Amino acid sequence: MSWIVLVISGLFEAVWATALGRSEGLHRLTPTIVFVVGLIVSMGGLAYAMRDLPTGTAYAIWVGIGATVTVAYGMLTGAESANVLKILCIVVIVAGVIGLKLVS
Repeated sequence: MSWIVLVISGLFEAVWATALGRSEGLHRLTPTIVFVVGLIVSMGGLAYAMRDLPTGTAYAIWVGIGATVTVAYGMLTGAESANVLKILCIVVIVAGVIGLKLVS
């Protein structure tokens, strides 16, 4: 169950990071609310998962999922440029997350 919660909380990290970027310094109400809710869900899920998983592994996977999804979303929406090198770097992050899961 901890792994499932960790993955979901990693996805919510991408939600709050994206909302933070759209909040214009926490001056736009809706993105600010999404940021706060996403942050609470994400941190709460990470805290729950860390009851059973090693801190370093849980944190690395949480950050990896959040960073990967945030960059991929930015590229898909056109907010970030996409190129082969950037996509290769994302693949390396995903491989690292999968590797951490496999050796845990």
